[in-house]
Amino acid sequence: MRPTRPLLVAALTAVLAGGLTWPASGTSIPSIDPQVETPALFDDEAGGNANGDDPAIWVDPHDDEDSVVVTTAKEGGLNVYNLDGQSLQHFDAPAAPGPDDENGRFNNVDVAYGFAGKDLAVVSDRGRDQLRFYSISHGHLTDVTDPAVPFLFNTTQAQVNDQETGYGLATWKDSTGTYALVSRRHRTSIGLVKLVPAANGKITYQVVRTLELPGAFTLPNGAQWSPCLEPGEQAQVEGMVVDQQRDVLYAAQEDVGIWRMRADLTGPPVLVDKVKEYGVPGTYDPATEECVPGADPGYGGTHLAADAEGLTIYYRGNGKGYLLASSQGDNTFAVYRREPGNAYLGQFRVGSHNGVDGVEVSDGSMVLNVPLGDFDEGVFIAHDGVNTPEVPDRENTNFKFAEWDDIADELGLAVDTDGWDPRD
Repeated sequence: MRPTRPLLVAALTAVLAGGLTWPASGTSIPSIDPQVETPALFDDEAGGNANGDDPAIWVDPHDDEDSVVVTTAKEGGLNVYNLDGQSLQHFDAPAAPGPDDENGRFNNVDVAYGFAGKDLAVVSDRGRDQLRFYSISHGHLTDVTDPAVPFLFNTTQAQVNDQETGYGLATWKDSTGTYALVSRRHRTSIGLVKLVPAANGKITYQVVRTLELPGAFTLPNGAQWSPCLEPGEQAQVEGMVVDQQRDVLYAAQEDVGIWRMRADLTGPPVLVDKVKEYGVPGTYDPATEECVPGADPGYGGTHLAADAEGLTIYYRGNGKGYLLASSQGDNTFAVYRREPGNAYLGQFRVGSHNGVDGVEVSDGSMVLNVPLGDFDEGVFIAHDGVNTPEVPDRENTNFKFAEWDDIADELGLAVDTDGWDPRD
């Protein structure tokens, strides 16, 4: 996620003026009640520059009630919560290596089970262009990052300071090892990174290969189109998830749509769905630092309002299940079939309930089918980019927990608590 989107702001102005004809946020989209929320995070000096982004869930092998939720807070580091949303642990992001260098900035997190005898929380450090690793045992995290971990995409600290660095992240495991897929901020790159044991029980990694997604597209009318961004930026990816049973990576290119490709990055990517703004021309105005949109040629999708963000998979038995995507521009989540073809199934919001506010401009999300404490039919957790009650002049974010069966009931989806074990 970036801050307020220049093209989106201008495009919404055009909607009000009758220029574009995107579907409005209608009342037909069901609203799901959140059950739990985590404490507020404030992105200022008093709050430790904490800005929530992405959640992951670690399932306790002995007692599901002791499972924990691990979340990133950018410069605010890493936070660990129980299933009641209460804080258990906090880790600071690494300090800058030098006085003029960037501080650590934790962007995305995912869980990898059973690597070198450890369950791991794997974190992308956007500030330092590195991955960091935390072993998890009995719900307690311990930093096991090799101090000598290399850069992901850069070769010098000066390049890292330009912040075209590791961004989105998803873990993947197959017969050849345990991997992370990592996207690059402000670029179209995705890298495949193999986890490697280091000395003294620490963990490092090696970059295997990278893939470049398209940044420019030929529209049906023959015109060439690229998303309107700030000068020098390309259409980046953040939200990613791997279908662990099919070895398939889904990647959300924020201003373009959702891609499907081989998790080892050896095959061509296929565009599963487009954002509504796909194909809308825009001209960047340096005076206002905004993009002024032209006429909509009508080549965009109908389900995702940019940014396309967090992706997560609900697994069922027999290869079935659902791909969920954050449609950040209209505060909804789109649901697709996990099976080949990824047919669209519906949309939902997370509203307000019993003193817990709803979810807006969500970055990362996570769903699990297995019983977890009071969430005995599965849980959905989403970042909330506009937490309330508002505090004047303080950016306020957190995470909301909802019951999967509430989502399933509203959209006619299945509940399958035995269909998949995340530790398999």
